[in-house]
Amino acid sequence: MEAWYMDDSAEDQRMPHHRNPPEYVSLKKLAELGILHWVLDADNYETDPDLKHIRKERGYSYEDFVDVSPEALPNYETKIKNFYEEHIHTDEEIRYCLDGSGYFDVRDPEDRWIRIWVHKGDMIVLPAGCYHRFSLDANNYLKAMRLFVGEPIWTPYNRPQDEHPVRKEYINLFLKPHLDKSDLSLATQNAETV
Repeated sequence: MEAWYMDDSAEDQRMPHHRNPPEYVSLKKLAELGILHWVLDADNYETDPDLKHIRKERGYSYEDFVDVSPEALPNYETKIKNFYEEHIHTDEEIRYCLDGSGYFDVRDPEDRWIRIWVHKGDMIVLPAGCYHRFSLDANNYLKAMRLFVGEPIWTPYNRPQDEHPVRKEYINLFLKPHLDKSDLSLATQNAETV
């Protein structure tokens, strides 16, 4: 998995959208935003002890599979546009890439887009309340296992949702500590220049 800050171009959403020069984002920074990541054995997902352990530990009791490609996904154009609308969910979004590749875009504390490129074997968890969107990359194919705690909830809440309770919780848990630090850092810099 790789992650980087996106440029602001209106180029095809399937392109990498690197800034010039590229500005990469560490796994540590993603973890600070509540985003979890594992690299697993996608060829043996049915018997993988690491996947079984994660599922048991995190309570992921439901699974299904989706092929995202023009050939496999009914109403492909409409669904791809819907996936790329910025939204939140009231539960975690858990995706395990079994084949292919694609992008999950998330917002940092300053509301800048971070593009996360997942490949075969990457399992990613986006926390409830995290603004995000999804796009295929130029390969136009991703096969994923979708995991849920209990029955699946598919409802996206398109932005703006800042008053939604789950968004407020996400802000307090993951964004506010960073904003408080940057406010403090800015105040310190301002005080040093006086």
